[in-house]
Amino acid sequence: MHNINALQELLKEPKEVMITTHHKPDADALGSSLGLAGYLKKKGHRVTVITPSDYPSFLNWMEGNDSVIVYSEKNDALVQRIINESQVIFCLDFNNLSRINEMGGYIREAKGTKVLIDHHLQPEDFADLDYANTEAAATAEIVYDLIKAMGDGNLIDTGIGECLYAGIMTDTGSFRHPSTSQNVHLIIADLLQIGVRTSDVHRLIYDSSSELRLRFLGYALKEKLVVLPEFKTAYFAITSDELKAYDSKTGDTEGLVNYALSIEGIVFAALIIDRSQAVKMSFRSVGNFSANEFARDNFNGGGHKNAAGGMSLESLEATVAKFESLLPLYKDKLEHATDTQ
Repeated sequence: MHNINALQELLKEPKEVMITTHHKPDADALGSSLGLAGYLKKKGHRVTVITPSDYPSFLNWMEGNDSVIVYSEKNDALVQRIINESQVIFCLDFNNLSRINEMGGYIREAKGTKVLIDHHLQPEDFADLDYANTEAAATAEIVYDLIKAMGDGNLIDTGIGECLYAGIMTDTGSFRHPSTSQNVHLIIADLLQIGVRTSDVHRLIYDSSSELRLRFLGYALKEKLVVLPEFKTAYFAITSDELKAYDSKTGDTEGLVNYALSIEGIVFAALIIDRSQAVKMSFRSVGNFSANEFARDNFNGGGHKNAAGGMSLESLEATVAKFESLLPLYKDKLEHATDTQ
């Protein structure tokens, strides 16, 4: 990680700044982006946040959301112009330019200084300044620490704080994952002190389901859950037609994989979804079984030790068959996955 002085030097004069995050942003991706944007605007910078895709409507309450540009083919020229004119480009909550689709090539060729702020494993070497910390529970935690390290903790108001709180809360699984460190709790204490409405943020994110989303959840739990006790594994495989039947929106499948992992005796869980263009996969694990290695070695993916993603260009049926065929190769690791954290 670069010295904080390098970032202070880069930002000492007002600049044209762009912030982006990964495809299908979650609360940490959008929260860290909007939290950083709010801070930089207070420092006099001209800031534009661009996401490479849409994101769940239950994140629309975040301060600064109204000015986010969502990339599409229709605004491709505008996005290219903003990227080319940006003096500083912040890349948050991803560490490989493939995670931002078409925008990745534009940013790779951009002349602006690229700053990476992230907490995922196996980064691509594309940034000029790197503020990555794989021990951090969330990218929002790193953003908070960077603002404090630059001596600007007093600029974190409730709007910025609620964005950062959302990122930390969700990426720690409401503070139950092993990544929930002493530093996380100290940050939350500071955010409470400045007036962050923690219970309101939790409600806005977790208690904003549509009726159809709840019915889809019930259907998935009753009809689509597959449990393989001999491999301490459980998974869901969802077809594109099933998504259409429940009018599934961005974010509607978020958290589903955790239900599979919540079963007693299960140490590895997967959510496998046919997204038409590709089969997308989410993996969760406990103990020392690495979801990240499984995703990276078999499904062109990666992420964190116990939470990762992957993809397949095969059919849903072929992808599920491959997934099941791999489990015997990991049987020993799965059986001993709870030995250590």
